[in-house]
Amino acid sequence: MRLSMKGVAVASGLLWGSGILLVGVINLARPTYGITFLTMMTSVYPWFHQSHTVASVVIGAVDGLIDGAIAGCLFGWLYNTMADLSNKAQTLQGRHT
Repeated sequence: MRLSMKGVAVASGLLWGSGILLVGVINLARPTYGITFLTMMTSVYPWFHQSHTVASVVIGAVDGLIDGAIAGCLFGWLYNTMADLSNKAQTLQGRHT
């Protein structure tokens, strides 16, 4: 079974971007929430800064969306490549028995 690269990219991008968005929005309401997570994200994403502003939260969510989509593409490609190799190995093994 092969994965849809587009589907995995969209799903993982939305999941990671919405996770950063959710933590950022909660942090706007309660400034002590998620500080360690947001500090870590500022070290990963160069445009995202832990300044309690809506613009910063949106930038972090967009960064997460893009990063998640790229990671989803890589995961989908790796999964499909391994599935193809497994199918080829099974086919070759079936010919020799």
